[in-house]
Amino acid sequence: MDLALPRRLSRAARTTAHAVWSLPRLTVVLAELRDAVKQIERLVTFATQELPELVYQLEQVREQLAAIERRLAAQGNGEPPRVSRDERRSGSPRPS
Repeated sequence: MDLALPRRLSRAARTTAHAVWSLPRLTVVLAELRDAVKQIERLVTFATQELPELVYQLEQVREQLAAIERRLAAQGNGEPPRVSRDERRSGSPRPS
């Protein structure tokens, strides 16, 4: 008698049972994945909103460094350093 058919049916039944038992865990994993995607979307939104401000701040730092470089070059030439109001690091008045 051929026992291949009952073995195949038994294997198929076990596979189906494992798949059914795995459904709750799969549902939990999919929910966690959905939550992770939502969090990533929030982070991307935050980054896109903050990126222009970051670029602006980096430009300001670059301008300040260029001003410092000009002052140092002027000092190296024996010229007294000139500091304009725009080249100061802060908007506060100089101490007397």
